[in-house]
Amino acid sequence: MRLRSLVLFTLLLVPVAAQAQLESDPAYGLSTDFRTWLSANGYSSYDFVRADVPGGSYGGRSVAGQAVVNQPVIFIHGNSDSALGTGSALATGWTSSIQYFKSQGYTSAELYATTWGPANAAFSSQQYHSKAHLTRLRAFVQAVKAYTGAAKVDIVGHSMGVTLGRKIIKGGPGNDSLGGGAYNLGSALTSSVDTFVGIAGANRGLTTCYLSGPTTPTCGSTNGLYPGYLVGGFGPYGVSSFLVELANASHYEGSYVYSMWSSADEVIGYGTIVYGTSTCRIPAQNGEKTFSGYPYGHIGVKDQTGYYQWRMVKYHATN
Repeated sequence: MRLRSLVLFTLLLVPVAAQAQLESDPAYGLSTDFRTWLSANGYSSYDFVRADVPGGSYGGRSVAGQAVVNQPVIFIHGNSDSALGTGSALATGWTSSIQYFKSQGYTSAELYATTWGPANAAFSSQQYHSKAHLTRLRAFVQAVKAYTGAAKVDIVGHSMGVTLGRKIIKGGPGNDSLGGGAYNLGSALTSSVDTFVGIAGANRGLTTCYLSGPTTPTCGSTNGLYPGYLVGGFGPYGVSSFLVELANASHYEGSYVYSMWSSADEVIGYGTIVYGTSTCRIPAQNGEKTFSGYPYGHIGVKDQTGYYQWRMVKYHATN
């Protein structure tokens, strides 16, 4: 028992140590060079910096003219989290992943993240695939690509960041009755994305919404993660229309599409299985990496897998 506690304590120290290292990085937040570029190119209104949130953003050239050698990677966090985490063991952001990529030669000019939500667990049930979140994240992807001059970018999403990421790439119409009504994100960004990695995503719905039903925005049957219901063994019926729309086409997320998850995920639950299939799988994916136990829970499958994330985007490999 003492050994297990020591291992857990050590694992929790990993993102803490990585956070301390990032805080001394010139690009902690967004670099001065990137912020200047955003202002000059009409992106100021999106507030990608998110100075109101601890660890609200990351990325950009440390100095003007810094070379972009590796393909830029854009990280999209999950519900209640933030770009670099807020200090909680359940809200660690992409701190560990960014540190791993930097250990493999990436620089802040090639690694990017912004916070898309309130970064507060008290409001987690109110977060959904809103017009506001989708519009901001899509603009962030477009800004990073234009700023770096890259032909393509890589995108790594976690949890709700997976389904948000898939929609901003797919583009097209939607309807957000709680936030402005009908909208159209524009044409697909598929040709701009080399690799898309979805970690612990609820692509077929969130299993915990089985019990609650579509009673909150997060579990909603329009823009939420409701997996639907069976009638007499047939169905599912009533699946979130947002998820149905994503499933109507496949392999639009990029040239290479991978998923990663753990059957021990305490947030996804039920071994990640929704009506016989893992909800974490992405239709027509190129490959996957799976785990089955400690320490790979919902957060560990993100924080402890920097190596696999890097292998997927850099070498299109899952091992």
